[in-house]
Amino acid sequence: MDTVLNKEQLHRALTERHTAQVQEKLDHARVAVAGLGGLGSNVAFALARIGVGHLHLIDFDVVDITNLNRQQYTARHLGMYKTLALAHELKEINPFLDIYTHCVRVTESNIQSLFEHETIICEAFDRPEAKAMLANGILEQFPDKFLVSASGMAGFGSGNSICTKRAGRHFYVCGDGTSLPGPGNGLMAPRVMLCAAHQANMITRLILGEETV
Repeated sequence: MDTVLNKEQLHRALTERHTAQVQEKLDHARVAVAGLGGLGSNVAFALARIGVGHLHLIDFDVVDITNLNRQQYTARHLGMYKTLALAHELKEINPFLDIYTHCVRVTESNIQSLFEHETIICEAFDRPEAKAMLANGILEQFPDKFLVSASGMAGFGSGNSICTKRAGRHFYVCGDGTSLPGPGNGLMAPRVMLCAAHQANMITRLILGEETV
């Protein structure tokens, strides 16, 4: 039997879990997730589940069969743009989220226009050069915004080596900082999801004012 869920019911359930004060901060938070692969799709799922009110999803890619080992997509999403597929998935969790998408590649020239409206940016790219480009661009163009990045989550090493470190005034990096993907040491769901959870938790702490500058 289908259950009809209304906005008030869902908000009441979240408030009962988080308290009204906490949920109000989550409701008004604005987070951009750049890259919707193993990191970004899992970060977005976590933020949607706790009721972060405004999510900006950015990626240019489509879902490929090789993504299914660690990303929040299923076989029915193959060939779909990740922005569209993930937005649909998140609406299944919370139909009342404010989700908007950009199906574009992030470049030095569009950082200003893409990220001007969010207070927290999650860097969730695969390639080191793309990570560096976004980090440098945000730190230079938006020094007062928070950036939560990731580095080092490949393979199947100890999960205890993955941590969150402060790398600057408004800059945090999650991961072990060393393990790069390669033959026999690929990106696998457990450690990638662990790193994504660190990112989502750091973003939550920033929203709730648990980290001071």
